[in-house]
Amino acid sequence: MNRMNRGRSCVRRPGGKRCGEEPGAWYIVSGMGIERICVFCGSNSGASPVYAEAARALGETLAERGLGLVYGGGNVGLMGVVADAALAAGAEVIGVIPRALVAREVAHLGLTELRVVGSMHERKALLSELADGFIALPGGIGTLEEWFETWTWAQLGLHAKPFGLLDVAGYYEQLLRFLDHVVGEGFIHPDHRSMVFVETDPGHLLDRMSAYVPPVVEKWIERKET
Repeated sequence: MNRMNRGRSCVRRPGGKRCGEEPGAWYIVSGMGIERICVFCGSNSGASPVYAEAARALGETLAERGLGLVYGGGNVGLMGVVADAALAAGAEVIGVIPRALVAREVAHLGLTELRVVGSMHERKALLSELADGFIALPGGIGTLEEWFETWTWAQLGLHAKPFGLLDVAGYYEQLLRFLDHVVGEGFIHPDHRSMVFVETDPGHLLDRMSAYVPPVVEKWIERKET
């Protein structure tokens, strides 16, 4: 089935309803089904232990909900933390890493599946293909670049998958203020700004992503219909 056009599906959640059965450990998600989440995050652990704690909580939450993890395939920094947490809790974890970074990022050899690709471009394309939604934990330039490209693709209508930021200890507060400034200056449509889900709790973020309905609005704010 085309991952961009799935219909109704089930996602595990305590106290929910099993599809077609009695109340149990599942609830029904209308629209696009979410089976795997791509997580962008740092190959460093950051200056505070709260970042690793958040990565661990996200990995565990994905597993609790029966969701797979797709990520950059490294075994260091927050990348390693989220992968190890998801694996330990029983989730499927797929890593995608360019051949040139296998040694530099210390590729994780204990994953459900590790895919080695030829370039960063191939990595991002495959991550997008495998995932049904995207979350950014704290990270550096690479994390931001990957997450912004995902948003750009959504803005252009190239995919209709949900994406969000897990704002750990206010890490993304200044970025969010800047994005609001960009909207105010007329370079991002308010509806496109509203596509970005931001939460401090991974469960709340996944709940909002599960109910995502993409806006129908052009990127070009000033273009007139002819």
